[in-house]
Amino acid sequence: MDTGQHAIDLIHQDIVKNHLQVTALIQDIQQCTGPLELLNELNVEGRAKIAALKTSIDNLATVAERELSEKKKTELLAEVDTYKQQLNTSLAAFRKANVISVCVIDKLAKEELLSMSEEHQAAARRRHDKHSLANTSSHLTDKLLSISRHLAETTQRSADTLDTLIISSDKVTSTKDELEHQQQVIVQCGKLLGKYGRREVTDKALVALAFAFFLACVFYILQKRLF
Repeated sequence: MDTGQHAIDLIHQDIVKNHLQVTALIQDIQQCTGPLELLNELNVEGRAKIAALKTSIDNLATVAERELSEKKKTELLAEVDTYKQQLNTSLAAFRKANVISVCVIDKLAKEELLSMSEEHQAAARRRHDKHSLANTSSHLTDKLLSISRHLAETTQRSADTLDTLIISSDKVTSTKDELEHQQQVIVQCGKLLGKYGRREVTDKALVALAFAFFLACVFYILQKRLF
């Protein structure tokens, strides 16, 4: 196996490995029921794996552009397009998994809130103590405020995560469009060079004919004057 093919095989292995890791993280995020810190850790790891996957795909695209064989180059560029489509699909699944997880955490938090409220009400009815009731209400209020802030932070961080993923998706699409445009320019340049090459041959032929005609005229004039 030559060095070039070995490098391509290594890139393929990196792409497959990163894609599998991204898929596994998407499943973990979708099944996450809290706490919020765990979801944030999964998101950080997921963004890192997505970035690694995109880098591997870009490396394959770079190798494809440098490939001398047109057939091999076409095959590699087709693989790059396929991997980019898979990346876009993974980005969409990553966003959806985050939305699902946030909804689950929000639901569980509300259920916990209702359960805590019922428990405190029952305790208040048993004690019939104004002072205890005041303390319980204060504690419940603090809990409610804490959970409310927790939910607000969760919503904000999820929104930030979605914005980051949307920007990454736009960059991937932009890169694909740019590569397609460059490919079209290269093909057009090849056609123009071929056209100019044919014109150069025609010009050389015309010059040769003109020179031959000139020599014929000179020979004819000399012949007339000498003979």
